[in-house]
Amino acid sequence: MQNKPEVFDIPLHDIKPLIEIQEYSLYYLIGVSLVGTVILLALLYLAFKYLKNRNKFNIRKENLSRLRAIDFSDAKSAAYSITTYGKTFKDDSDRHTRAYDALLDELETYKYKKNVDNFSDETKHIFEIYLGLLDV
Repeated sequence: MQNKPEVFDIPLHDIKPLIEIQEYSLYYLIGVSLVGTVILLALLYLAFKYLKNRNKFNIRKENLSRLRAIDFSDAKSAAYSITTYGKTFKDDSDRHTRAYDALLDELETYKYKKNVDNFSDETKHIFEIYLGLLDV
């Protein structure tokens, strides 16, 4: 026969029963991980956006540089170039619109003729005023 160990069922009065302790460290870990992931994704998005826009072609900047580089020796092609590239900035404000319209009125004499004279000083002055208004 086997000897079974005896079980003593003595009530213990000095030891308190086990209590459940609330453990929140898993929730803290999940929260910190989510916040870290959101911050990392935001930084990646901003870096991507920066790299994408860094080499983006800017038509306004290109047209402004073309306006500044216009050669006045050929008045007819210069008048057409000013009309084409200046149209980019026409709708920026009412001042730009008025200056562009004044410039167009002045350039009409150089456009539709077979042979034209060089730009007058007044035309160059109006063009310089229009260039002074422009910004990119």
